[in-house]
Amino acid sequence: MIDLSDIEAARERIAGRVRRTPILPVGQVKTNLPVGGEVTLKLECLQVTGSFKTRGAMNRFLGTPEADRPQHLITASGGNHGLAVARTAAVAGVPATVFVPEIVSPAKVVKMEAWGATVTVAGSEWSQSAEAALAFAERDGGTYIHPFADPLVVAGQGTLGLELLDQLEAVDAVAIAIGGGGLVSGVGTAIRALRPEVRIIGVEPVGSPTLKACLDAGRVITLPEVTTGVATLACARTEEAVFETVRDVVDDIVLVDDEDLIEASRWLWFEFGVAADLSGAAAIAGLRRHPDAFGQAASICALVCGAGAEGTGG
Repeated sequence: MIDLSDIEAARERIAGRVRRTPILPVGQVKTNLPVGGEVTLKLECLQVTGSFKTRGAMNRFLGTPEADRPQHLITASGGNHGLAVARTAAVAGVPATVFVPEIVSPAKVVKMEAWGATVTVAGSEWSQSAEAALAFAERDGGTYIHPFADPLVVAGQGTLGLELLDQLEAVDAVAIAIGGGGLVSGVGTAIRALRPEVRIIGVEPVGSPTLKACLDAGRVITLPEVTTGVATLACARTEEAVFETVRDVVDDIVLVDDEDLIEASRWLWFEFGVAADLSGAAAIAGLRRHPDAFGQAASICALVCGAGAEGTGG
């Protein structure tokens, strides 16, 4: 799908259009994480619009030749990609239309509309929203921005991998949330190219084990049902190129239930005052539920990849 040169080009392209987000060592906490190594949080929840998705959406727009750049951005999203596309469209001065599933966070819809997007609810999970968005794009003539299977989008997400390697002199394992697989594909590609010894551990919800089911089957499959209530992690089917990349760069995928995600989000808020949405807390949920997956790793990075108020009690 992409290689290191694509990610390095994306980093140059989006420089000055996204934030370099901070890292935070886990220490001075009331409740320790049950892993033997030191854990560092990569606070991508502080990115523009509240998630890593801004990197991919901006690279998708800027990576298109100027004469061919979209005049109407259209997408389907569980929330965070829609926000990123809405913000990109606002910066570019073009309209955006975002199709979302019924389980989308109302707060994210409010933010999308605040960025100027038109938001339409369609379907119970992302795949159904995507069908509606593609049909609308065909009628409207606008440009559909895929949230996880577009090479430019994935390369943009990969810049997060370059950034965390710049910030961490030593890292043995990285925990990454998986929805459709774009984030883990991009970050995993960057890390495999530069530090191939680092273990990449994906975290999916029990109610939407999209990539784990594909890896277990040895091919891309469609989940018979999606039962997670977390819209930003709900996806019935990935794409072939994403599956092939994940198969090459991911060492393991662990599953957590929705309650694990809620508790991880609450832990981040209680211990650090970090407001992470449930997908943003997935890496922490994976560490808490499956410490054995991280083995003897002395240094672990957990990507807190999305912002939200779920764990704050607000």
